[in-house]
Amino acid sequence: MTTSSFPNLKLKHNEERRLAAGHQWVFSNEVDTAVTPLNAFKAGDLCRVVSDRDKFMGFAYINPHALISARILSRDPNYEPGDATLFIHRLQVALALRERIYPQKNYRLVYGESDQLPGLVLDRFGEVIVGQISTAGMEAMKDHIVAAVKQVINPTAMLWKNDSGARELEGLEPYVETAFGTVPTTITIEESGVRFNVPVHDGQKTGWFFDQAINRQSLLKYVKGAKVLDVFSYLGAWGLTAAKAGASEVTCVDSSAKALELISQAAQINGLTVNTIKGDAFDVLTSLHQQDKKFDVVVIDPPAFIKRKKDIPKGEAAYKRLNQLAMQLVERDGLLVSCSCSYHLEPRVLVDAVQRAARHLNKFAQIIEVGGQSPDHPIHPAIAETHYLKAFTARVVGD
Repeated sequence: MTTSSFPNLKLKHNEERRLAAGHQWVFSNEVDTAVTPLNAFKAGDLCRVVSDRDKFMGFAYINPHALISARILSRDPNYEPGDATLFIHRLQVALALRERIYPQKNYRLVYGESDQLPGLVLDRFGEVIVGQISTAGMEAMKDHIVAAVKQVINPTAMLWKNDSGARELEGLEPYVETAFGTVPTTITIEESGVRFNVPVHDGQKTGWFFDQAINRQSLLKYVKGAKVLDVFSYLGAWGLTAAKAGASEVTCVDSSAKALELISQAAQINGLTVNTIKGDAFDVLTSLHQQDKKFDVVVIDPPAFIKRKKDIPKGEAAYKRLNQLAMQLVERDGLLVSCSCSYHLEPRVLVDAVQRAARHLNKFAQIIEVGGQSPDHPIHPAIAETHYLKAFTARVVGD
């Protein structure tokens, strides 16, 4: 296939500057639609992105119906993304990083734009790969992805967990299907000496949150002999690893009965003891305060309250309220771990939520650790959106 076989997508004057700086997205209002109308393309088509002076900027895939109309796959004019070759190379590069970091085969193998595969996430659970596609361009190349996974990783099975809400923005239907092999209902992984049964078919996201692993590990030095409250616990990764590290008492809070059942099963498997409370986190925190309950460590790791810019005011208010409810349960000289996976929440706003909670309760807070996403979620220096996770550990003492 020659370079000329792909049609051009031409940018307006000066709209190539962000791409030249390393970004991978082309917004619809940056396209010179008079020269290259978007409606001439189908979702998933491949193209050559060129500047208004016809300078080659990269090969990309297109979705003419989305705000992000094109995403760069390759900047090499001789390296076209027309088959599995590009995916094989990208996977080899991504795998090399993870193998340098992790002794076990449990990690995020591909993190979208940060691994130069925009719209694709691959998580590895030993010999099983769980993938998520969020864009029409990646959906069109699904067979090439599978072929590359087989060649580079050669796992026993692969599952497509394509049920995220992001697909709606691309006009894609949600589905969950096996790409090849037999994927068990749950897969056992180990973190910090604790075995967890991960529900990859019907769990949250791909089933596990590898991004918080580094922050969960950082907390363990503080938990020996402590009473720990793990809020929005899901499978109890914070709470159970704390119990393994010597916490005297662990309580996990989640709204899902299934998640709490899996926590109890994991506790039994690992010879640990945990308490579980089913309910809305805000309601449970309020109830615990009314019961005058106190904990040495409180972890709040909620889902994203802010998914779009228009959610910012309501979402910021939710984070402020959550931090206040959590902090009033922290024992004197205890710790609050406050997290957010909302990209649109500025770190300073979460810090402010911690500080406001402290002042409201006439307490003094010291932030002693600042955490982010684990290294299997590398940050693309030109794409701020790849840096989303925030985790602040605050020591809470009397005023």
